[in-house]
Amino acid sequence: MSKTCLPNAGLKIEVSFQTVPEWVAKLGLKFAYQLRRRSRGNFADKWHLDELVASIKGRKYWLWRAVDAEGYVLETLLQSRRNKKAAPWLVRKLLKSQGITPRVMVTDKLRPMLPLKLS
Repeated sequence: MSKTCLPNAGLKIEVSFQTVPEWVAKLGLKFAYQLRRRSRGNFADKWHLDELVASIKGRKYWLWRAVDAEGYVLETLLQSRRNKKAAPWLVRKLLKSQGITPRVMVTDKLRPMLPLKLS
């Protein structure tokens, strides 16, 4: 038996050498299945688009994200200035890379997002 300490939690957990392969056998298949499913492009058909302002080394940056309903980040864009062409550009890039049109696209109703329409 080997001991593992988690100093932040103040816990000591005893783990045998066989425990790790058992965890891999139990959890690895599920994780591999999810990776394979995502690599085939089977994402949720509901996408969320949002914009947020981040401060990096004292400078403002705008982060545009596209996330599916399961929380998987589909695409990101980081800019040093806010640009009204960023949202349509992000959507075009996203649709081109995914190859499918989502059933629903949810935005945070900011002005750059308003002209977005799926055909």
